[in-house]
Amino acid sequence: MIPTLTLRPGREKSLLRRHPWIFSGAIARLDGNPASGETVELLGADGQFLARAAYSPNSQIRARVWTFDPSEPVDTDFFRSRIHHAISTRQVLFPDFDSPFAAMRLIHAESDGLPGLIVDRYADILVLQSLTSGTEYWKETIADLLLEATSLTTIYERSEADVRELEGLSPKAGALRGSPPQSQITILENDLKFNVNLETGHKTGFYLDQRLNHRHLRDLAEGRDVH
Repeated sequence: MIPTLTLRPGREKSLLRRHPWIFSGAIARLDGNPASGETVELLGADGQFLARAAYSPNSQIRARVWTFDPSEPVDTDFFRSRIHHAISTRQVLFPDFDSPFAAMRLIHAESDGLPGLIVDRYADILVLQSLTSGTEYWKETIADLLLEATSLTTIYERSEADVRELEGLSPKAGALRGSPPQSQITILENDLKFNVNLETGHKTGFYLDQRLNHRHLRDLAEGRDVH
């Protein structure tokens, strides 16, 4: 039996609008003894199924939704499908996807239906951030699926964000798959080359989620002296 979280009356409204977070104050009852990060079913006060979510006993965000579909189990195939969908979307969005120096955000947490998971690509290296109990619980499976989906061999972990403390998780950094990266990796973004240190750089090494803003700034600065 999957453990269940039953919500207080009226607290299902955000879920019905597809908001993926459930706060501790919305919960009336926990049935079962789920481990941190384990999948639970969210039920309305009337007992109706609402979603399947990752349980986080230490966080005020007590559950983060994986799926609203009652017929969709949260298993290896679930993560394989979400990861492949996220990556195939980037293949369409980024013309330079197949460049040997390509750099882009492959998975962006809730935006890709994978709360707490950030995966950035730097040339032939993936950098992963696991920010929640749910992604920590499934991290080894996710790592294997990322290599399967990308045909790459190296994943470096940068799970150091302060938000992990709210989940009861300690910071982690180091090679998750393959060997540690070189001190600098050369990437190409918007036709400009950057040398990035994946071990000490900000975030996962570079602000890849700001790709469009970087290009906009370049356009604004064109023909001007910038100090």
